[in-house]
Amino acid sequence: MGSGELSPAALPRSFFDRPSHEVAPDLLGRVLVHGPVAVRLTEVEAYGGPGEDPAAHTYRGKTPRNAVMFGPPGHLYVYFTYGMHFCANLVCLPEDFGSAVLLRAGEVVAGIEEARARRSATGNGTGEGTGKGTGKGTGARGRTIPDRDLARGPARLAVVLGLLREHNGLDAIVDSSRALPGDAPFAVGRRLTGVPHGAAAVLEGLPADPASIRSGPRTGISTAKETPWRFWIDGDPTVSPYRPHVPRRRNAAATSVGEAPSS
Repeated sequence: MGSGELSPAALPRSFFDRPSHEVAPDLLGRVLVHGPVAVRLTEVEAYGGPGEDPAAHTYRGKTPRNAVMFGPPGHLYVYFTYGMHFCANLVCLPEDFGSAVLLRAGEVVAGIEEARARRSATGNGTGEGTGKGTGKGTGARGRTIPDRDLARGPARLAVVLGLLREHNGLDAIVDSSRALPGDAPFAVGRRLTGVPHGAAAVLEGLPADPASIRSGPRTGISTAKETPWRFWIDGDPTVSPYRPHVPRRRNAAATSVGEAPSS
């Protein structure tokens, strides 16, 4: 797991005003905050623009569903898939380009009790669990959820951050002059105090050592499956396992930026 101090400085919008496959590895080690919960990103996937990447939502152009991806960079694109999961992305490139990075996994570094309560209400983040919201971090059949698994996978990450359909389009860029938890770096596990309820922010965190970053094929997609745009921090226990695409029956809503995110 990550340790030590993470910078609370907010990333500027210009950070995301680049191709998604350049932004993606630079996101590793950064911290996404939504309300009281913060997650240090350890695994992401990049998806390209219209006519460029057949695995992307934007491949055939702008639609009401993917319109956020054609908006300003640094906004959250949240979609529903398989009739049961929400997944979150950060929009890249200027307006009208339609590109994003899928957030696949991370380490909960603040608001862990709230994260546990959310996961206990949904079990493993796939619709299973006690449904009682006990806050004890128990999943299906009362199994205790290890810290490493709280946000290990895109659906689980969205659950712990409390990201739902209404957060689609939420701006994750904040005024860089506003200190979030304070002027000094914040330690893992410290409660954040500077993010308003319902707001989101991407913080500088502690960028991953380039030597620790690995890349490979994206998970669970049937097209452009060899494109090596999945990036992760080598050896981090929160990284989700790689799973190749397996054909399955699904409803009409069951698509993602990369078709079938596995968690």
